[in-house]
Amino acid sequence: MAFTRAPAPGTAPDEAYLAILAGIRSGRYEPGERLIPEAIAQELAMSRMPVREAFQRLANEGLVVIRPNRGCVVAGLTVDEIFEAFEIRSVLEGLAVRLAMARVDAAVLAELDDHLSRMQRAGEAGGDAWLAAHQAFHAYICGLSRRPKLIAQIAALHIAVEPYMRVWLHHVARPSTATQAQNEIVAAIRSGDAARAETVMRDHVMRTAPKLAAFLRSSGYPAARRSAQSVQPAASEST
Repeated sequence: MAFTRAPAPGTAPDEAYLAILAGIRSGRYEPGERLIPEAIAQELAMSRMPVREAFQRLANEGLVVIRPNRGCVVAGLTVDEIFEAFEIRSVLEGLAVRLAMARVDAAVLAELDDHLSRMQRAGEAGGDAWLAAHQAFHAYICGLSRRPKLIAQIAALHIAVEPYMRVWLHHVARPSTATQAQNEIVAAIRSGDAARAETVMRDHVMRTAPKLAAFLRSSGYPAARRSAQSVQPAASEST
């Protein structure tokens, strides 16, 4: 399973939250876009109150901003902030894989090999399919750490950059050739060396940040126009 932030909806606010979250993650609701509670409530066949409760929950998680006289606006990241998200993710996922090493056995290795196969097949289907398989790969490894708070923080970082990753993969990246880095991670895990696995994971995560930043700048994406940080691109696979 890929990173998620909540179980299946059980109440109207849960349903609204999951629907809006899915829209943000997929890029349906773009950074800076105002979310209209009446329109969302009508689409979901519910009153405005659950939608407004969902807005507050999303605001608490940093995914939207509630502003006076502007209502609820989808939060956007600058290139600086995207780069920082990858920096933090690299440290946290490095910790997660180190903690996971104690639970690696033949069954885990077989499951990791299955994830690699699914990623390879997904790469042939397109960027969205590959991104879902890629997130499932990372989520599986992080899940082995058995640290719920750590997993939640990593998931939040994945979700924050997901819309930008989708745009990038759709336009320029070649996910069908991007599993080499994941193979390196599995090889490091298979070695049984926790320190090596942590280093490989951290390096792997950080490889994407310069390439994504370079794409956003070259494409004139809004995130790039709000940032002045210079990041040198690096030739590597997607992470």
